[in-house]
Amino acid sequence: MSASPHLEAERIHLLEAATRGPVLDLACGSGRNACPAANWGARVVGIDRSAERLDALRSAARAEGLPLLPVRADLESQRQIPVRSGSCGAILVFRFLSRPLAPAIVDALAPGGLLLYETFTFHQKKLGYGPENPAFLLEDGELPTLFPELKILAHWEGVEERGAKPEAVARLTARKT
Repeated sequence: MSASPHLEAERIHLLEAATRGPVLDLACGSGRNACPAANWGARVVGIDRSAERLDALRSAARAEGLPLLPVRADLESQRQIPVRSGSCGAILVFRFLSRPLAPAIVDALAPGGLLLYETFTFHQKKLGYGPENPAFLLEDGELPTLFPELKILAHWEGVEERGAKPEAVARLTARKT
């Protein structure tokens, strides 16, 4: 699976932000976005609760010589991020939503740090696949409201054709001032 088009589109901004600290990929899974960011030269920390996915990520990073550190943590139950306050140059959040984690995301960003966020909206339910639990689906216009402390650089939401199946997503690019 290739990197998210949102990540690809923000590559230059991501690499600039990565000069402020490591890129943190929350709920990184097997590294769909963590590996490309590390391959571009960013130091990346990938956090996920799945030991199996982190093992796959660790093996891929080692095989490719990527500057990537896998860390196991359950972000939903802890509602905090195991990094120092203000230490991350960028944070990536794709296909994951834990509203209570939003303040911790802002806290983890360094001044000038970049947040790239993309996840499903409630319109995904109408497509007949994907998450159905409202806790994991954004309402219309909700994503920017989760980060009022950040400067919103770009926000988009709608249904997008991706491969064989459309996806109802919201996308955000924001900066900590």
